[in-house]
Amino acid sequence: MAVTLDWLGCATFRLTAGDLVIFLDAYIDRVSSAPLVGLTAAEVTRADYVLVGHSHFDHIAGAEVIAPRTGAKVIGSNETARVLREAGVAEGQLLAAQGGERFRLSPEVTVRVFPSLHSCIWVGGSWDVAKVVTGHYGLTEAERAAVRAETGGGIGERARGAGAGDPEEMREHMRGTIGSRETGGALAFLIETPDGSVFYHDTSGVWTGVASTLRPDVAIVAMAGRPNIDGEPIQGSLAQFVGRMADLLRPRRLVLGHHDNWMPPMTTDMATPEAMAAVREELGRVAPRVELLALGFNDGTRILG
Repeated sequence: MAVTLDWLGCATFRLTAGDLVIFLDAYIDRVSSAPLVGLTAAEVTRADYVLVGHSHFDHIAGAEVIAPRTGAKVIGSNETARVLREAGVAEGQLLAAQGGERFRLSPEVTVRVFPSLHSCIWVGGSWDVAKVVTGHYGLTEAERAAVRAETGGGIGERARGAGAGDPEEMREHMRGTIGSRETGGALAFLIETPDGSVFYHDTSGVWTGVASTLRPDVAIVAMAGRPNIDGEPIQGSLAQFVGRMADLLRPRRLVLGHHDNWMPPMTTDMATPEAMAAVREELGRVAPRVELLALGFNDGTRILG
């Protein structure tokens, strides 16, 4: 069975396994200043399933267009189901999950759902993939709320690409796009095919005890924000987080997500030559057998079979 992967910007991918079409997240329709991905949600004519990692707008938006248009079923958290239900998606197309479920997607393909973690949005990280960030460890929720109030949370330092986009367009886009202020509980997925398995998560967080048991052939790993490892912010860099994920999962191939300039001026392209060199150096140190795949938009890379 041929398995191909199309990157559609941010953390959104289209996985095709034989005749089965699976969207991993659905956020395709971005601000005009973001790079074009070659497809809009309204142009999607085939989808059997949409797997939504969490309920923020830059992951769930688009599912309310793709699901009614194609008849695709959506697997996501209870919050994802609520948001899409309110957006008009039929109840019969919504499959709520919390982690621990297995769904059959076709006679030959299944997906297992696992609990995961969102990146630490209450404290800033760095746009520099190689920069080590420390501190903010062992805080209570009240202390984390105080940090967020003081610093604004989010990514932290200002993006290098700031000024490349229109701030008002960005704000208007966010006002008019479906999504939740809550994550809904981040999920990770393991899609199992006759020719191998694919791990997917859409935000930089992990329960190490879960990930270390999975052993996928291909892993799609998010690289953005301040990574969250077992409920605490990483004391290290994004490159080190990618290396940690590769060491835990031990895939043959690894694909990065959530690293492009998906909403300027808030974001910037993180996959610079210098950044990718830092990632490759870290992979060479901790997981030298892992092949790092660099995907372009909508390019149909064959990853299995």
